[in-house]
Amino acid sequence: MRITRSTSAFSLIELLVVIAIVSLLAGILLPSISAARESGRIAACLSNQRQMALGWAGYGIDHKDRVMPLAYWSAADIGSGPVVYWWGASTSPAVDHDRGFLTPYLDSVHGPRTVYECPSQAWGTYRPQGPAKRPTSTYGYNGYYLSPAKTPGWGERIGFRPWRRHFEIRRPSDLRVFADALLAGSTPSNTALLDPPHLFDGTDWTVNEYPTTAFRHLRPRDGPGLCASARADGGATTDRGLPQWGVSSSTYIASIGIDNDPRYVPDWREWSPRR
Repeated sequence: MRITRSTSAFSLIELLVVIAIVSLLAGILLPSISAARESGRIAACLSNQRQMALGWAGYGIDHKDRVMPLAYWSAADIGSGPVVYWWGASTSPAVDHDRGFLTPYLDSVHGPRTVYECPSQAWGTYRPQGPAKRPTSTYGYNGYYLSPAKTPGWGERIGFRPWRRHFEIRRPSDLRVFADALLAGSTPSNTALLDPPHLFDGTDWTVNEYPTTAFRHLRPRDGPGLCASARADGGATTDRGLPQWGVSSSTYIASIGIDNDPRYVPDWREWSPRR
């Protein structure tokens, strides 16, 4: 007796239907997976900045309540040596992390995927500044208000303002100490400075044409994303960028709000030029 065996297999139409269903499900699930990953990055970013805020508070405890300087940059502080920032000193060919003001207060080395780097602005996505051309930090520090004379680029102009002590800080639950930061450009650059939306030119305030606050988290196609920041009270938060703040979907860099108070320079309306 001759036995015939029948085999079953997908027809071409059935195979195409399966492929179409899988593609449809992938199209539905991938944005959700991407959003979940970015939510994880936001959580990590907020954790980084909380740790930095705790280290910042620890510095004040050890220095008679004086807040941490942004940098030692003048010849009176460093002579002919390199500028020393809160994250360290950038000297070719490496970054001297041990000289950073925060270093003794953080259980973290320096470099990519550490507390100094926002997970949503990883090494390789920006142009590094400084002679070392190595990772420093993608967070900015509010030295403009907290340590005016110790803020390179602005210190000569605003150094007449007081170097703050912790108890002098106004509205610590609003004041941003650290935040996601970047400088706009064809290739954006990292920056250690968290600059306010208005700058003091020696006699009056002018609009800051080169803000540094970055709204880089969960960026939609047609609008700005979120900015993570740490406050002077030790908490961390996110702010959704708004078009009226000057935040665009292309640069995603502006300021939180359009006024200096209360997040950047709460006493800015009281400033007057050096007499």
